Amino acid sequence: MSEAATRPSADAGALIASLDPLLRGWLPRQRWFAGKGRPVTGFELVAATELLPPGAELGLLHLLIRVRQPLLASPDAAAEHELPADCYQLLIGVRAELPPPLAPALIGHVTQGALAGRTVYEALLDPRLTGLLLERLRLPGRLGVLRFARAEHTEIPPSLAPRTCSVEQSNSSLVYGDAFILKLFRRVVPGVNPDLELPLALARQDCARVPSPAAWLTADGVDEPLVLGVLQPYVRGACDGWELALQALAKGEDFGAEARALGRATAEVHAALAAALPTVSLGRAQVELLARGMTERLEAAARAVPALRPYEPALRTAYQALADLGTHSGTAWTAQRVHGDLHLGQCLRAPSGGWYLIDFEGEPARPLAERRMPQPAARDVAGMLRSFDYAARSYRPWSPSWADACRAAYCTGYADVAGRDPRTEPVLLRAHETDKAVYEAVYEARHRPDWLPVPLAALDQLAADAAGPRRSTGAPCRPDDVR
Repeated sequence: MSEAATRPSADAGALIASLDPLLRGWLPRQRWFAGKGRPVTGFELVAATELLPPGAELGLLHLLIRVRQPLLASPDAAAEHELPADCYQLLIGVRAELPPPLAPALIGHVTQGALAGRTVYEALLDPRLTGLLLERLRLPGRLGVLRFARAEHTEIPPSLAPRTCSVEQSNSSLVYGDAFILKLFRRVVPGVNPDLELPLALARQDCARVPSPAAWLTADGVDEPLVLGVLQPYVRGACDGWELALQALAKGEDFGAEARALGRATAEVHAALAAALPTVSLGRAQVELLARGMTERLEAAARAVPALRPYEPALRTAYQALADLGTHSGTAWTAQRVHGDLHLGQCLRAPSGGWYLIDFEGEPARPLAERRMPQPAARDVAGMLRSFDYAARSYRPWSPSWADACRAAYCTGYADVAGRDPRTEPVLLRAHETDKAVYEAVYEARHRPDWLPVPLAALDQLAADAAGPRRSTGAPCRPDDVR
């Protein structure tokens, strides 16, 4: 296998100049590109590593590039209005011409530089190139700025057939022979990615609820270390919680037993995380800071989503109640590392019936330092309670009893393991549910306006409950026009 190194800096300008016109059109069309709606004004090459010998019939380039975009989408936007450049990981295939099966992978035809006359394309759609990527992970070592590492005592068989996952989000995933799944982070940020950090910590605790990393890809020859990808065991035949919930709704079936099992699985993961990583006690100052952050997010959301504004004064009371409880009652909560973005789509049920939790990256829009901070476990619980609401709203007529039963069963299952029911801390839980619904409203307004009534209905109920206790098992939703 070639030991090609990172391209020297003298070649960097020429390489990025030759790809610039092609990437400007291709990048904004990708599902994982975070800068949609703003023009691309330029690129900076962080690193380029050739994974195959240059000049061969088939080429594979690993690129780390910073993408410059203005804050305001106007052609005369001043330099001071540019946002900090996001860094993206690209895997670029190089051929003389693409065979018909790879036509959807086309990025374009290069007209200048060392790649002139060649065709470049998305390498993750080419089984020959994705097979090479797995080989690199099988054989730990360095290549340019890239470092391929493998967990001890882990065997990765050769020649596992690769396929891309059909559902893509902010990252890209490949399945190898129904044995492993490789998640490649597209928008990468410096520091320790919790999607590698937390599963490794859970593996040290022998937590069977989270697939243990088998290998991973990092870059540590750049300004700051980057986590680029994680290979984990693939749960063959598994179905995610979202699809199972929708199937139950379509058949008119109860989902309480599954929800209770999910509650137990969540509590087991929380217990393992608390044992593996430091926990902290949230005293008065920390609780006030937590409430202030929620209030600031509400204020920013109300500016971005006008439909939120009528609810803002009442919703503030959830955060004020949290701050008051920490100030006047002397209540203190334990904060620990949590999943950070827990919902039904992040849970897998194996054919055996066991549940697994996946995707510990947290909410990608939040800063990495914030995603790695200890949080009350109620944050994950609130995310799951909101997810039952979302699932139930996917079918008409709306049946609040289905979501109510799921919420109650989930909390009961959590208490079975944790020894405490999340509903016994209604102020903490309500504040986190409100914060999550506010986040959902901003997301839906930007990406799926037809779904905006779902979080708005929850916020309407939460605002209405401000003068009284929150329903312990309720799922706040009213409109019947959500698809």
